[in-house]
Amino acid sequence: MSAQIKNEIENRRTFAIISHPDAGKTTLTEKLLLFGGAIRDAGTVKGKKSGKFATSDWMEIEKQRGISVTSSVMQFDYDGNRVNILDTPGHQDFSEDTYRTLMAVDSAVMIIDVAKGIEAQTVKLFKVCKMRGIPIFTFINKMDRQGKEPLELMEELEEVLGIQSYAMNWPIGMGKEFLGIYDRFNKRVEPFRSEGDRFLPIDEDGELAVDHDMKNSSYYTQAMEDIQLLDEAGNEFSFERVKKGELTPVFFGSALANFGVQTFLETYLQFAPSPQPRMTQEEDIVDPVDTPFSGFVFKIQANMNPAHRDRIAFVRIVSGKFEKGMNVTLARTGKSFRLSQTTQFLADDREMVAEAVAGDIIGLHDVGNYQIGDTITSGKKFQFENLPQFTPELFVKVTAKNVMKQKHFHKGILQLVQEGAIQYYKTLHMEEVILGAVGQLQFEVFEHRMKNEYNVEVRMEPIGSKIARWIENEEDVKESMSSSRSMLVKDRFDNFVFLFENEFATRWFQDKNPGIRLYSLL
Repeated sequence: MSAQIKNEIENRRTFAIISHPDAGKTTLTEKLLLFGGAIRDAGTVKGKKSGKFATSDWMEIEKQRGISVTSSVMQFDYDGNRVNILDTPGHQDFSEDTYRTLMAVDSAVMIIDVAKGIEAQTVKLFKVCKMRGIPIFTFINKMDRQGKEPLELMEELEEVLGIQSYAMNWPIGMGKEFLGIYDRFNKRVEPFRSEGDRFLPIDEDGELAVDHDMKNSSYYTQAMEDIQLLDEAGNEFSFERVKKGELTPVFFGSALANFGVQTFLETYLQFAPSPQPRMTQEEDIVDPVDTPFSGFVFKIQANMNPAHRDRIAFVRIVSGKFEKGMNVTLARTGKSFRLSQTTQFLADDREMVAEAVAGDIIGLHDVGNYQIGDTITSGKKFQFENLPQFTPELFVKVTAKNVMKQKHFHKGILQLVQEGAIQYYKTLHMEEVILGAVGQLQFEVFEHRMKNEYNVEVRMEPIGSKIARWIENEEDVKESMSSSRSMLVKDRFDNFVFLFENEFATRWFQDKNPGIRLYSLL
């Protein structure tokens, strides 16, 4: 591989932003894009009255509700680096999409609301990052509002998440008395809403080296005492421990006020990893630089362009270089084809891409070839590790309100199911359609998209929560095993699945049919 391509790969930074809903994830994304020159005017999620919406929220329902329900991909250049941001859904009903997205990144940025601290969804997403051992950078947001004491938040990181932390900067006051941040790493003070210099120097003793009103404030005195405590009793900064996901660098700021974001971005780019090797199912390691082109599909999205009813398969390039028109092999089927129509993203803005390297995310126009988790290679055939798939917990029977629209109904379901947020089942004889999901919001999004993207109104009949179990030895399953408490259905791959009423029904079935080996997804 040429030195130029190797350099391009080493300059890639691919990360996801994770948080609980409303912590400011989409707003931070907007500001990062602003610094990258990708957009001129940052919208906010709460843009309903102004008509100005966040760039990364492109789906109609996201604009109406002010939430992110899909993972957006955005790319920009900054200071010699090519940055790929994956903005993930914060809502817990879409955690499966987020989990898969986390398999496609090399680091994560965790946003914490200063007033709420570490919330439930943040804990779940953190565990996935921890499981993968990926570096985590923490941005404590909304410092221009009243919240928890900074030292208390640092303690929460260690006690709730079990990760040690290092404060890269430290807030001086908060809320209406937020005066700025003391930048420990860059050894300077950044005043909040200052008319003068953006940065103020500090002297050898760590004090402000210039006269400033801030020095007369008790908040400044408190910050200096906190910093002295951190210097004496806090964790030491270790790049090696950051890389292993054992230590999280912590930054304070306000995404909405666009304060502390640029400092965070510049420091993050210094320490975030370039594209990392990935493991195959055969337990071989695929090196980004020393291996021909390979990648895997971590997401499929229908109707990003409603005018064309298109489908895009999102591919994380793991190794080598992609070139338009190159021949690749789809590992699952063994089929080879040319990659001619490929795109890169700024939310719903796309442009054709001729070249991309390891670390980049590209979109392949999909006519039904791809499934989530597929591996494509230009060299020898292999398969990357499986992506997580969740066992659904809620189920509904779905029919089209207008029987004349059956064709559109089945097409819409097929395409939306392939995105992975909902799962498809059918009864054995009547072939009634049953959908399963992790959360109720997924059904609402499905209903909305069927109406708006496929012009089909659907009727959804809840059948409640069920325990779904697949069967290892399908050849031993008989239809007579089905009952009112254990419905036998088929999934979209024609595998048998039992939908049990509850844990008692599951145990009763197992006692009665000990030879049937059941299993669940994640």
